[in-house]
Amino acid sequence: MIRTARLLLRRAAPGDLADLHAVFSDAQAMRYWSRPAHTQLAETEATLARLMHALPPEADEFVLEHEGRVIGKAGMWRLAEIGFILHPDYWRGGYMSEALAALIPHLFANHRIDALTAEADPRNTGCLRLLAGFGFTETHRAERTLLWGDEWCDSVYLLCPRATYSSR
Repeated sequence: MIRTARLLLRRAAPGDLADLHAVFSDAQAMRYWSRPAHTQLAETEATLARLMHALPPEADEFVLEHEGRVIGKAGMWRLAEIGFILHPDYWRGGYMSEALAALIPHLFANHRIDALTAEADPRNTGCLRLLAGFGFTETHRAERTLLWGDEWCDSVYLLCPRATYSSR
């Protein structure tokens, strides 16, 4: 569990299903995710089950709780790649920046990794700006890496070395 000024980053629990479904069924939130928005509660149930079993050392994921509601998730979904999602009602409020400011030091402190990695759609400029603010730099790009519905999407790959982050 990690506390910030406005958030509680904690492990997922069965009672998080409705709040997580509100995030994962939102088309705007899911626009640059690895798949389109969930249309069935069973899809979110499977995501929740994965989150509840995503434990160190292979993964280290948290739901983001704000004022008693889960508004998103963030963490290392596989060694050493981070990912995050936030309900659009909370965009541009500094919530994900606040979460990552606590999460990144936690990941470096608790895992034997030389760097964190991330992958993003190059059109997701908000995500790319956020990651750049934490020291992530682009390593390369690839075309047609993900079939999202019937649309091919490209990827930007990023790296944040422990040494670079530690010296910030």
